Amino acid sequence: MDKDKISTNNRALENENNNQGVSRMNKDVIILVAEDDEGHAGLIKKNLVRAGIVNKIIHFRDGQEIHNFLFRKGEGPHRKANQAYVLLLDIRMPKLNGIDVLQQVKEHPELRKMPVMMITTTDDPREVEKCHELGCSNYITKPLEYEAFVNAIRQLGLFLSVVQIPVINNGE
Repeated sequence: MDKDKISTNNRALENENNNQGVSRMNKDVIILVAEDDEGHAGLIKKNLVRAGIVNKIIHFRDGQEIHNFLFRKGEGPHRKANQAYVLLLDIRMPKLNGIDVLQQVKEHPELRKMPVMMITTTDDPREVEKCHELGCSNYITKPLEYEAFVNAIRQLGLFLSVVQIPVINNGE
């Protein structure tokens, strides 16, 4: 099979997926990073880029900021309808913790389709269990060592490059 046919087949598959409300992790998917530690947020963004992720990344500094964005509350930016998002969510954040954000997202009829990946230093089995019960897609424990953390985020970037992300359809 020549390159033109492969390219055409890939475009057809991508169009078929988009017509079904599913978007591969292409540049149209927006990555939301809810992380109060500026150093960790910077490492996450930098190493996702190093892993080949070219998507727009929006950083939120606390649980209330991401909540306001997702639920269109208060001032500041709000999510858009017909957009695919993936949320990388820390647990221990000021104002509103990540578990509360996760619970509210998964209770919402449209937002619950959005993949939520917990990225946290907490490796307590009860926290892991609770997050999965509430509907998190993945639970990643941040390694304490710099190189291990960088490697974990790069692997996350590789995972994100092949995963399919649903579009959030409604404007509510």
